[in-house]
Amino acid sequence: MNWLRNFMAGRYGGDQLNIALIILYLILAMIAQITQLWVIWILEILLLAFCVFRILSRNVERRYKENLQFLKLWNPIKGWFQNRIIRAKDKTHRYYHCPKCKNTLRVPKGKGKICITCPVCKTEFIKKT
Repeated sequence: MNWLRNFMAGRYGGDQLNIALIILYLILAMIAQITQLWVIWILEILLLAFCVFRILSRNVERRYKENLQFLKLWNPIKGWFQNRIIRAKDKTHRYYHCPKCKNTLRVPKGKGKICITCPVCKTEFIKKT
């Protein structure tokens, strides 16, 4: 294993973008198996080659910037899905948006019709919990 450590010294290695590329590669591989389209096979091979290129690259700064750009796009999407999962698991609260400032407010379920006051803009509105 020492030869692998020596070979990878100074190279970029794996990151979140490479993981996303590998997942996309696997999805394309399944689609290519089902559809038998040669265009998808070529796209799949190019995607895997780009992933290997990024892992073995010695231009660490450039790969780091690529990963940061990917994370700027990915983190809001990931956060939106995580937020939906958390809300689905929360059985004791309801979530509303303030009509004025669009802030998300969490109120307890089962209280009937209540007046909700936004803590940010102090707007009051009535909702049924």
